[in-house]
Amino acid sequence: MPFTLATEVFYEEDIKKSRFQAIAAPVESEQDVKDFLEKHLDGSTTHQCWAWKIGHNVRFNDDGEPSGTAGRPILATIEGNELTNTIILVNRWYGGIKLGTGGLVRAYGGCAGQCLLLTEKIELIEKKDVQFECWFSEWAIFQYELNQHNIEFTEQYHAEGVIVSARLQRHQIVPLAEKIQHVTRGRETLKVMDEHND
Repeated sequence: MPFTLATEVFYEEDIKKSRFQAIAAPVESEQDVKDFLEKHLDGSTTHQCWAWKIGHNVRFNDDGEPSGTAGRPILATIEGNELTNTIILVNRWYGGIKLGTGGLVRAYGGCAGQCLLLTEKIELIEKKDVQFECWFSEWAIFQYELNQHNIEFTEQYHAEGVIVSARLQRHQIVPLAEKIQHVTRGRETLKVMDEHND
């Protein structure tokens, strides 16, 4: 069963005069990854090494450290904890003492691992993108329904009414589909997007 992180967490430690800071966070898309890395871009660091995993996609970056000594150990920590939809960034401020390749692997992997001990792991619930349309007169009912269940959504207005896009957990799909059938008296149906993606 894959897990993800409940919240973003920080961990810091000094190793042979170098300061290491790990930041771990949940991500759902490559755009989330980009936003996270931009938010934590820090010109004062010597290296900003990271790894992320979303579903079957993985990426890692050694940011100038010797190949395989930073990004890969961070990724190994993510996978060793059965995590997905997770990014870990480890910042290093060089303190003047070289750690050697083994020392770097232990420092980056260890710092990432300690960071994960501070966070709560939650079971990853797969979400699906859905879309439906309704009349303006029906929108208040659906808006209330979506808010009641903490469903993230966006609405787009057009001449005939509202086009609603939302992200649902699997168990929310059937109840919402039934609600749409009921409120629109069978006129509208819930469309589940990208059904072929895993």
